[in-house]
Amino acid sequence: MLLHSDQLMYFSVVVPTHNRPSELASCLEALAKQEFAGFEIVVVDDGSSMGDQVEGVVRQFSTSVPIQLYRQSRSGPAAARNFGVSKSQGTYLAFTDDDCRPAPDWLAALAAVFARHPSAAVGGHTVNLLTDNSYSAASQVLIDYLYRYYNTPGGLARFLTSNNLAAPAAGFRELGGFDSTYMRAASEDREFCSRWLQGGLTLLYEPSARVFHAHRLTFKSYWGQHFAYGRGAHRYHLTRSVRGLARPPVEPLRFYTDLLSFPVEQQCQHRFRTAALLGLSQVAHTAGFISEAIRPQRKPSRSQVPEWSIK
Repeated sequence: MLLHSDQLMYFSVVVPTHNRPSELASCLEALAKQEFAGFEIVVVDDGSSMGDQVEGVVRQFSTSVPIQLYRQSRSGPAAARNFGVSKSQGTYLAFTDDDCRPAPDWLAALAAVFARHPSAAVGGHTVNLLTDNSYSAASQVLIDYLYRYYNTPGGLARFLTSNNLAAPAAGFRELGGFDSTYMRAASEDREFCSRWLQGGLTLLYEPSARVFHAHRLTFKSYWGQHFAYGRGAHRYHLTRSVRGLARPPVEPLRFYTDLLSFPVEQQCQHRFRTAALLGLSQVAHTAGFISEAIRPQRKPSRSQVPEWSIK
């Protein structure tokens, strides 16, 4: 269903993309099938070398859903999301990634939460689509474990991922959005959630807001992903220090032992292989953290910390 021009957009769905036009097409196809009519899509091309193909994909959906395409030089997904927000009209923002396919009732599920908690930020449940890919499956099992560890059964959350996240636009802008100095998709969502909570705001987890994730990984990219997470974690520690905040505590040994037993507890397919890959993810994470720690002159100065303003 198309909105008339005099209707206020309720949701702005912001999708950063980089050199994945076929994945973007699947994402936009899923968004075009949303059962909730009041939304626009804002696609931000983050310095793709395949810009013409991205434009062609967006053009395919221009007659079925309100959609806009913007381009920026390669600055990372955090900056791309912020840029998309600066061009958005919605009273609420919903974020997903180009390799994700939101369920048809995704926005409706988020809207139901906002009807009860209009000032909260809300994250949904992400489901791995690539069940034949053990690396993709293990990455999703790790996220599932972190959601159980950091979030309460009643819905209150401390950590939500940016590929299935929504927030009131006014609150997001007032907080300053994502930290654009995070150039990779690594810890920028963790930092945002931390700052949101420090501002006295609420994070909620709503499992009925589902997004299906199709991020194909190999051994090399799996290692690289978790190595980058480790690098991002070190930056997260440093930026908190620069802002005068305490560094996050080191997780207890039980965090890691429970992580390794989680696939068995959840009766995951190939549970022992998944447990081994979860162990590998922590080795990569630690290696990335140490690699970032020993780099010279890596500590950001106060002038490098954004002043958190989005127009």
